[in-house]
Amino acid sequence: MTQPLNYFKETPSQTAGPYVHIGCTPNFSGVSGVFHEDLGISMTNDQTEGHRITVRGMVFDGKGAPLKDALVEIWQADAKGFYNSPSEMRGQADPNFTGWGRCAGHMESGEFVFETVKPGIVPFKDGRPMAPHITFWIVSRGINVGLHTRMYFPDEETANATDPVLTRIEHKSRVPTLIARKEGDDYRFDIHLQGDNETVFFDI
Repeated sequence: MTQPLNYFKETPSQTAGPYVHIGCTPNFSGVSGVFHEDLGISMTNDQTEGHRITVRGMVFDGKGAPLKDALVEIWQADAKGFYNSPSEMRGQADPNFTGWGRCAGHMESGEFVFETVKPGIVPFKDGRPMAPHITFWIVSRGINVGLHTRMYFPDEETANATDPVLTRIEHKSRVPTLIARKEGDDYRFDIHLQGDNETVFFDI
């Protein structure tokens, strides 16, 4: 029997509400006994190779107010430029580095914090080298589909100048929205959803 094509309909999109934290970061939300620790909270261990860095930031709305219920995920290459994936785990990627992290914004300040390593250079799909970068994914109330962006490093000016992704951005005045700020030994990367300083987001 042939089933009508209109029988199954697409589920309407909805914004990420309070339950996204309960499902993705239960310990952070006060729900214990699901995971020993929330997934993505630890990216390194004492044997991870590379230069350790801390990335801090906040997600701001169009009026400049920090969102206090944002959930941020990152993924990146290891210090040698290899991803923790089945295609690159044949003795190349660092087995002591997850390459993926998840952090809920602090419920009072909205700040997210990642303890990671500075990523190496990875090839673009055409083989050209990409500058060291970290990919970000952001969800929060009012966001129907998770937003993707990238963080580049201010101390990689030469690599940034020829990066295949950065050079494709038409309005060069917006490139700085993808460059982190150095604050002591830390990097700060604030994400602006709207407004004059709106961060460049990518359609992935």
